[in-house]
Amino acid sequence: MKIISSEFVISNTDVKKCPPETMPEYAFIGRSNVGKSSLINMLTGKKDLAKTSSTPGKTQLINHFLINNEWYIVDLPGYGFAKPNLSVVESWKKFTIKYFLSRENLMCTFVLIDVRHEPQKKDVEFMEFMAENSLPFVMVFTKADKLSAGAVKRNIENYFKEMKKTWAELPKYFVTSALKKSGSQEILDYIEEVNKLWK
Repeated sequence: MKIISSEFVISNTDVKKCPPETMPEYAFIGRSNVGKSSLINMLTGKKDLAKTSSTPGKTQLINHFLINNEWYIVDLPGYGFAKPNLSVVESWKKFTIKYFLSRENLMCTFVLIDVRHEPQKKDVEFMEFMAENSLPFVMVFTKADKLSAGAVKRNIENYFKEMKKTWAELPKYFVTSALKKSGSQEILDYIEEVNKLWK
């Protein structure tokens, strides 16, 4: 797949105000500072479509972007905030969970994970939430340019070794680098395949 057009549609905290469920959509989520906005910008070829920031937790809304007039990328607030205001965090958590449990056109969620780190509790807990609610997702390891190829492979193997303690089947995964623009075509090809399942 090639992205020809991408445009911002709407931001909100009310799932009822999201676009009509007439097109497939793909959510992107991860811990703060995982490189979510950079990945979305890499996929769309627009360096400022999703707003990047040096301040973790900048995304505070459900952001819809229309792609090729056929499907949506949904940029969601990260979990795990640098300077949490508990009332705000709880609010984000509630509308994000409501989003996942109510959007029937959500085809897949891309769970972003910083490949530089050991398995993080918040990542594992979120994926368990997805599995428990039968919500399809894949893992996207980000910032692969920060490590050698051998270290990337080793860290991913360590991650899956930890997950195998409780997971019967491991999810599909992609390895990306926004800096080197690697992994985007594999993700887009995957979305193209999943889009064929759209009713």
